[in-house]
Amino acid sequence: MVDNMYIKSVLLENFRNYEKQEICLNENINVIYGNNAQGKTNVIEAIFLCAYGKSFRAKKDSELINFNSDNSKVEVSYTKIDRDGQIRAEINDKKTFFVNGVKQNKISDIIGKINVVIFTPDDIEIIKDGPQKRRRFLDMMISSLRPNYLHLLNSYNKILDQRNNYLRQIKLENKNPAMLDIWDEQLSEYSFKIYEYRKYFIDKISNSIEDIHSLITKSGKEEIKIKYISNSKDKNSFLENLKKSRVVDIKRGFTATGIHRDDFMIYIDNRPVSIFGSQGQQRTSILTLKLCELKIVKDEIGDSPILLLDDYMSELDEKRRKSFLENIKGNQVIITCTDRIELENENSIYYVENGICKKV
Repeated sequence: MVDNMYIKSVLLENFRNYEKQEICLNENINVIYGNNAQGKTNVIEAIFLCAYGKSFRAKKDSELINFNSDNSKVEVSYTKIDRDGQIRAEINDKKTFFVNGVKQNKISDIIGKINVVIFTPDDIEIIKDGPQKRRRFLDMMISSLRPNYLHLLNSYNKILDQRNNYLRQIKLENKNPAMLDIWDEQLSEYSFKIYEYRKYFIDKISNSIEDIHSLITKSGKEEIKIKYISNSKDKNSFLENLKKSRVVDIKRGFTATGIHRDDFMIYIDNRPVSIFGSQGQQRTSILTLKLCELKIVKDEIGDSPILLLDDYMSELDEKRRKSFLENIKGNQVIITCTDRIELENENSIYYVENGICKKV
């Protein structure tokens, strides 16, 4: 019986620059180091692929296949408190997933089998970039914990595409605008359900964000808050807003209001950190947000998720690194970095060069 969920091994075949290799991991801290472009991040990417059904960096699945091959395979074997499991991804002209050898019909069927929280240097974009990055962060976290949420989101987006297509037909072909009532009613139904999920998890972040921020900064001087931004709070207001924007939507040819436009903002001392925060405050804010995600996942599943740190430790100064390590005790951690780092906890060290990962 194990105390926490952890990944036992990762098998890579023709994946990125790996030809064939199995990497066995321990249940504590695993440090994978080496020069740039040698294959460190590929290991983390393979794990993420089997957790979420897609890469966190590749735009096309074909990018995951080794140049010398037409197909690729990844197998991740893991242990949970109550069972062992294996997820296999096969990539050729399409992507297919298997759980314990059984083919899965939908990608959503694998999500939540392995719970991971990933930290990358690009996470700062969640704070600094537009609402789309923040919605993606929220949607991925919720999807891994609430399987029905992904179904709702996919259904909403499908109906949204249909409505947008009909808006263009009204504009170009003089179709009947009254037909929009059909899509408006459906969008409002899904919008409210998605809003409720998002609001629930934003509230959970809000309940933890101040305490975690204080632990990281070692100071109670800054007040940090998170706020969910939506122009609707119930089904009727979603429907009303769609009707109000109908004339503008027809003119533009797309739906300008709805859950697909929602956002959340982080404030330090009542000022948006994305606009007024220093670089240090922005980095601390995203670290706080990700540690809130870690806590929420642990609370929701009753187990410790696996942490994937892609070249992340180098982003932290000594003070933040120490606070970070204090907050992740008890989790399996897989770290990639360019320089070997020694940590106090029991750990395994791997060196990667030219697609070959060796334990040292």
